[in-house]
Amino acid sequence: MQRFKAYLEVNLPKVESFHPHYNEALAKMLLAGGKWFRPMLLLSVVEAYKPLLYESSLAPALAIEFLHTYSLIHDDLPAMDNAPLRRGCETLHISYDNATAILVGDALNTEAFYHISKASLRDDIKIKLIELLSRDGGTYGMVLGQAIDLHFENRPLTLEQIKFLHINKTAKLIATSLLMGAVIVGLDKDEQDKLYRFGIDLGLLFQIQDDIIDETKSDEEAGKTTGNDENKNSFINIMGLENSIKEAETIANDLEERFKLLDKPLQKALNPIVKKYLYRHR
Repeated sequence: MQRFKAYLEVNLPKVESFHPHYNEALAKMLLAGGKWFRPMLLLSVVEAYKPLLYESSLAPALAIEFLHTYSLIHDDLPAMDNAPLRRGCETLHISYDNATAILVGDALNTEAFYHISKASLRDDIKIKLIELLSRDGGTYGMVLGQAIDLHFENRPLTLEQIKFLHINKTAKLIATSLLMGAVIVGLDKDEQDKLYRFGIDLGLLFQIQDDIIDETKSDEEAGKTTGNDENKNSFINIMGLENSIKEAETIANDLEERFKLLDKPLQKALNPIVKKYLYRHR
């Protein structure tokens, strides 16, 4: 965590210009905290197998955080969720204006791929990382999920449709964080696929738990706007709180068993990152 935080602070996007708050706005949500869950997944896979590549892997890890942060900034816009609070801070459209928030999101999106391109990794590895992050963070993943989420507000979906929505909106970026780590260290295709599938279900668990937090926690406790999902296709709205908790327990129990089948070094490296989600139901 501390190594990643230090790297983030040194590599904040910064441009020399006469704009009065461009750099400040670019940095604000990145410095506001967050769990850094996705970059930590990538770095944990690298730490488990090839710790000598850890320093070189900080760049793609930060790229994931850039992309994730852009998605949050846009998600909070008045045209989407219209949320005033994120990571315990005012959202950018509140602190500045809508245009600034849109442009900062645009900048962090492209900065993610620029940052990977400058990483100290082989070119074929960097191309693969760019492919995976753009696939699951864009048209074929996160953006698709967000489009479905917004289009079907006030129109209840089936449970399978909700899972499809959240696999794309949330789970794929979590899964691809593990997969990107696996690509960096050169795991074989079967191991890559196993980690990706684990990440998809971990992402679903993450989303259900997030829906439970939205239902049961205050803005101050959650560090973001809660109670904002009444028109959304959340697990809570479709299944109710009690059944959502049971669904989270079922997924967590399955993931715990699969986690035990991972290589011991990988279990050790991932345990501090994933244990709070696997064991939260106990």
